[in-house]
Amino acid sequence: MENVKQKRPLGFYVCSLAFTFERFAFYSAKWLLAVFVVASLADGGLGLTPADGAKMSANLVAFTYLAPLFGSVISDRFIGARYLVPIGMILMGSGYLVGANATSALMVNMMIVMVSIGTGLFKPQTNAITGRLFKDKDQLDGAFSTQYSFVNFGSFIGTTIIGLITKAQGYSFSFTVCGIIMFIGAMGFIFGWRFLGEAGKKPFKVNEHEEEKVQETLEKNEEKKPLTTIEKKRVAAIVLVSFFSVIFWVFWYLAYMPVYYYWGGEAGLADWTIGNFVVPTSWFDSLNAFMCISLGPLLGGLWVRLAKRPQGDFSMFKKTSLGMITLGISYVIFAGADIARGSGLANLGWIIAFGIVLSLGEMLFSPLGNSFISKFSPPRLLSAMMAVWTLAVFFAGKSYGWLYEFTLKFKFVNAYLTIAAIAILSGIILWAIDGKLKELVVEDEKEEYNVNTAVENPPNDFSV
Repeated sequence: MENVKQKRPLGFYVCSLAFTFERFAFYSAKWLLAVFVVASLADGGLGLTPADGAKMSANLVAFTYLAPLFGSVISDRFIGARYLVPIGMILMGSGYLVGANATSALMVNMMIVMVSIGTGLFKPQTNAITGRLFKDKDQLDGAFSTQYSFVNFGSFIGTTIIGLITKAQGYSFSFTVCGIIMFIGAMGFIFGWRFLGEAGKKPFKVNEHEEEKVQETLEKNEEKKPLTTIEKKRVAAIVLVSFFSVIFWVFWYLAYMPVYYYWGGEAGLADWTIGNFVVPTSWFDSLNAFMCISLGPLLGGLWVRLAKRPQGDFSMFKKTSLGMITLGISYVIFAGADIARGSGLANLGWIIAFGIVLSLGEMLFSPLGNSFISKFSPPRLLSAMMAVWTLAVFFAGKSYGWLYEFTLKFKFVNAYLTIAAIAILSGIILWAIDGKLKELVVEDEKEEYNVNTAVENPPNDFSV
């Protein structure tokens, strides 16, 4: 009976595979856009500046985070989520085909708009459907962790293959591949409708579960009550940590720009050859996806071991501070590569080391996000707090292109050591205020322990 209970519905894999196709295309196109717009006209590019490429890449990232806020309203109130998912995938695929035929910055911007709107129709709906497929909510953490592996697998396969395809067939063909992948994913999702049951057939405001209707009524009554002191503190903690999120993600996204334009590209200052093989710069993206897949189980095992200590696991805030510090260390490696190369080319090993440490920082920091807000946000403000977090990533995504343009005014070593110092200092500050942050959110955590200790293991500090 236990095995039956733990068995995941087939619809879960339908949603997860949809993410694999979507992330294959998105991360491939993100790299393609960055290198296509700065490649010379003779090589099939647009011949724009690296600053232009960075800002266009930033727009793609930023607006694909903003659009889901509006897409969620549509699935909540007007159209069933399952119907929006393939529409979004087809719209994204059509956008990539516009990119395949782009001859100007205007057409690239059209692609960004179409892909962003398509993402808004796809991403939150697919996550919401996944959540509705599980009657046992205790299975959701494991389900979403597995789905994250599908995401990284799509990214890894996409950027690995597309780099080779671009080398052989050019940018236009590669964008076309991204579009075709999205169309195939849309058809696969439509075929998989039969495995979704009732999930996503109707707008989410129409709740098919009677027990959840009762819960919704109780929550509406709760909304009329003023926020408690602990709820106000938790809102303050979410807003404060969102500020650190902006710092982290703007530097994380920025890291890719010098890899494409300073170390790689036509006048790159790193040796990307292994024997006679020229490594595509897209494989830096592949390295990140591979490290996320590899580090997930390793870090998960580490947290379990630490949790068995008398003092327990690191708090969530300490883990994220370690992520900030590790991000800063990766930038020190960046600067070290420039110092070590002298007047020649940097060894590719420097770039690989930078990518590994950057990915480690991501895996330390990224668990904060949705789990932090879901756990500590007042229920009546959950959507608003999710919006705050999403907007933080939007601002980070929108900013890194302009920041890259600003760094071009300074010597590489000076600019990136300064970034390293800011990231490390931010991590130290976050570590130092760990106790204060826990005081903002800890009260209900203790109450939950007192209520649930007889029936389940207590939460281990704020670990993920």
